[in-house]
Amino acid sequence: MAPIDPHSFTDSTHPLTTHISLNFYFDFTTSTIASSALLTLSAPYTGDLVLDTRSLTINSVIDPVTNSQIPFSLSTDVDPIKGQPLTVSVSNISKILITFVTSVTSSALQWLTPPQTFNKKFPFVYTQCQSIHARSIFPCQDTPTPRVRYNAKLNIPHQLSAVMSAKHLERRDPILGCGDSGLCCGESLWCGEGRIVEEFVMEQPIPTYLFAFAVGELGFREVGPRTKVYAEAVPSVLDAAAKEFAGTEDMIRVGERLFGEYDWERFDLLVLPPSFPYGGMENPRMVFLTPTVIKGDASGAQVVAHELAHSWTGNLITNKTNDHFWLNEGFTTYAERRIVEAVQGEDIAALNIGIGWKGLVDEMERFKDNLELTKLRTNQEGVDPDDVYSQVPYEKGFQFLWRIERQIGRAAFDEFLLKYIAAFKFQSIDTNMFLDFLKANVPGIENDIDLKTWTEGTGIPADAMEPVSNIYTKIVSLAHEFKQGRMPREEEVASWHGQQWELYLENLPNSVESSQVIALDCRYRLSESKDYEVKVAFLQLAIVSRCSEYYNVVEKTLKEVGRMKYLRPLYTALVQGNTKKEEDKIFAQRVFAEARETYHPIAQGVVESILSKHL
Repeated sequence: MAPIDPHSFTDSTHPLTTHISLNFYFDFTTSTIASSALLTLSAPYTGDLVLDTRSLTINSVIDPVTNSQIPFSLSTDVDPIKGQPLTVSVSNISKILITFVTSVTSSALQWLTPPQTFNKKFPFVYTQCQSIHARSIFPCQDTPTPRVRYNAKLNIPHQLSAVMSAKHLERRDPILGCGDSGLCCGESLWCGEGRIVEEFVMEQPIPTYLFAFAVGELGFREVGPRTKVYAEAVPSVLDAAAKEFAGTEDMIRVGERLFGEYDWERFDLLVLPPSFPYGGMENPRMVFLTPTVIKGDASGAQVVAHELAHSWTGNLITNKTNDHFWLNEGFTTYAERRIVEAVQGEDIAALNIGIGWKGLVDEMERFKDNLELTKLRTNQEGVDPDDVYSQVPYEKGFQFLWRIERQIGRAAFDEFLLKYIAAFKFQSIDTNMFLDFLKANVPGIENDIDLKTWTEGTGIPADAMEPVSNIYTKIVSLAHEFKQGRMPREEEVASWHGQQWELYLENLPNSVESSQVIALDCRYRLSESKDYEVKVAFLQLAIVSRCSEYYNVVEKTLKEVGRMKYLRPLYTALVQGNTKKEEDKIFAQRVFAEARETYHPIAQGVVESILSKHL
């Protein structure tokens, strides 16, 4: 007996779940969901079956065939990372019905009051289940190793609507007259006036972290034959999103040409409120996006390209555990850049690689005292994956695949990718499985590339490569000249958009005078940029350079968005280092205390970890 995943209580001797049938009753007054989950196992089982939970109240466990109670126990010991194991004592059964209620402290759910939404009229709730937060919505084997199909009924106020990472079946009134048998049909006792039921089904097997829903006042715009863009029903938001993502179908076709058939039927997009903690989440059929990717110049579509690429690498083929997270993100970063190159050109792809290279170099400094986290194949036993989330699996994973491409040539690597995707689709794999497949299909590759150093070694391998392109080299060169007091001339930056400025700012020396930072902003108004990548890169520089003039902008930024890509560097810059002023730390604590409730629970935990480490 042994756990199959360092982040799950699931045991290797237990049958895996193959299907889950869910019923949810949303209570916006208490920020909870009264629920039932019918779990179907791969085989009948006798013994203690352990499921993952976090902050759930378990009401009953029932044998749905005999309608009899099944003994269960919910541990009173709460693991700070994994939550509470739910042990169910079963006897030769393959289906288990569990009734339960979520908590207001659910780590996957953010409940927004009307003032926290765009429209200010109705409440909103959405999920973020990656990496290990599905267990705070329903009891499950919350690990990517098993893949499950599911269906769901969402009972919600009639003014609202729901979307899911699943096929929408119908919107209808609740079924009346079920009697008093609790949750027999998922709707009895829930049939009060003013309610509506939305039904969904996910027919392809997915890992639990890809389970997703959102409920609110939603509208949509059609932007392609397979794509609708959803957002809160605010015309200006919907129109801006539709314009930003108008080229989505072109990207899907490029992806199909490179990686094979798109197997998910729909590729819809949901623009969430500003508190969403990530740039995007690749939930199949319904990608979740931060509104900060709407930049007005279609450059935000690059985030969409990344989430689209996950349709093949991540969703179709998944890492077995977070120890092998690079198999999701390294492959997807490579695939994203191939799509971007085909749609937007080699120069833009080179900029992406350059920004990623700088991010990878920075992560090596971040993890200099914990080199384990600079590996591709990691050991995350006892580690919260949210705390160690980084660019390493993305950018070092990309560099590894790019190295293989350079070795065997793009045509041969493209052929390999198609074979790889076809061989492992709808499966969860680990690094050894990938390496065995690589060596079997590219004979002798282990003699040309040190595969062990790449997957198990720390740091950046010597045969990784910084991108080479005229535009990349020019921008980096201009950044290096800044310390000597030379700002780029207006004619040199006339054609720059957000990515060029982001690359420039990220390559500026950390030790520059505050007067230089102020002069740069006076000329180019970077602190006022509508592109948060640019604004945050500039504000990070301003904090490091002790430009207190910009702290009001820092505070405003930290209070208006909840994307961790922005929160992490700004809070870290405020509190990190032995020479930090005490007033900076007090400032960071005050801003977080005032902004905390506007952040998703995952982001709250990350910021709390940063502050506790440095204060």
